[in-house]
Amino acid sequence: MSRLFLFRHAKASWAEPGMRDFNRKLSPEGIEEAQRIGVALRKRGLIPTQIICSAADRARETFDAIDQDDGWRENVTFTDTLYSTDAPGYLEVASEMGHDGDLMLIGHNPMLEDLAIALGQTGNDEAYTHINMGFGTACVAILKFDGPMSNIQETKWTLEEYLRPRDL
Repeated sequence: MSRLFLFRHAKASWAEPGMRDFNRKLSPEGIEEAQRIGVALRKRGLIPTQIICSAADRARETFDAIDQDDGWRENVTFTDTLYSTDAPGYLEVASEMGHDGDLMLIGHNPMLEDLAIALGQTGNDEAYTHINMGFGTACVAILKFDGPMSNIQETKWTLEEYLRPRDL
């Protein structure tokens, strides 16, 4: 069994005049949200073996907030692609990694929401309902499937869980 963690960056501050969207930073609330999610993932034993993170500042800061010096940094790759691609592009990035095991994508909406809705149609109905109402900041959809991550494009997914900071 493999798991795909779809993690939307935490709450960001508004852009200052002249600032690119790519360079927006997390708000103090966003840092706290991401830290709560990191703790919840560890408590549940939901530890990805590989992480692909958008290179946008708010995604990098989300990763920094969940990384507690327990080896996650050694398994992260940063890429601009997760900032600029669409939902199918997220799957392409994941499959191109060639990684087998649990994989986390830290990225952006609407791509993560679209992907979670497309892949998570079976499994946890309550989680699916929450995602359909909007994939919130610092939320994580956890999908599982039988088989290696190399078959990510041709597999049937099950939505296992949807973690929201406000529920923790």
